Amino acid sequence: MVDIPEHLLIKTAEARAKALGISVEQALAEMKGEAEPTTISKEPEVIDVKPIEVKEAPAPAAEVKEAPAPAAAVKTDIPAEVEFAPETRVTQRLLTVVKAKPIQKPTSEPVDKVNTWPHLMLPEFISLMAMTAFLIFISAILQAPLLEEANPNITPNPAKAPWYFLGLQELLSYWDPQIAGVMIPLIIGVVAFMAIPYIDRNKDNKPSKRKYAIMLWTFFLAGAGTLSLIGILFRGPGWNWTYPWIDGVWFDDLLDWVHFE
Repeated sequence: MVDIPEHLLIKTAEARAKALGISVEQALAEMKGEAEPTTISKEPEVIDVKPIEVKEAPAPAAEVKEAPAPAAAVKTDIPAEVEFAPETRVTQRLLTVVKAKPIQKPTSEPVDKVNTWPHLMLPEFISLMAMTAFLIFISAILQAPLLEEANPNITPNPAKAPWYFLGLQELLSYWDPQIAGVMIPLIIGVVAFMAIPYIDRNKDNKPSKRKYAIMLWTFFLAGAGTLSLIGILFRGPGWNWTYPWIDGVWFDDLLDWVHFE
């Protein structure tokens, strides 16, 4: 048998006596085999513990901000100094319930995309049918007969291009053909229009918030429309300036249905 030092044996006996509620001498005798071991009763003795009143310290004169109370505070009247037997020890914990977010949201986030059918194709088809009906109606009202066969020996005066080219023809009356026919269409019609998406980086779809883009497009339409109207109504023989309400209209497409008399 291994000899246990006396000081260790005494400490063990004190711990056993404290746990079982017996004297140190009895615990020491049980450990040495001189007495029968004490059995633990099923119903441990309940210790009546009175709560200890803790007086709060007075707050300082300076303004003190109250700390927020915890979400779930557990009140207990058992002081920390009281220790129970292992069989009757009560362990208390503060638990916080945290609402976890789902990994995959049940509802999809809105995106700036639509399906081709029916959101795109259906409005385009309706617009196509409406424009076709409008053109049929206009062609039934307006008389647009073909002119006589062109005669290379006779040059019409004034010789006007179709209405969609009259703005360019008007520019040719102001500048050299190299400038009016090449440089201006290249710079304004190609380079400027390609640069607009890089200049105006606004991605909003509402016209009220796209003032810069609307301003650029308005300048282009106003310039092209003004040049076309001048070429249609205010240019006569020799490409001279005329007034339609005085000299008439020198444009074949308008002679049959525009009259100022």
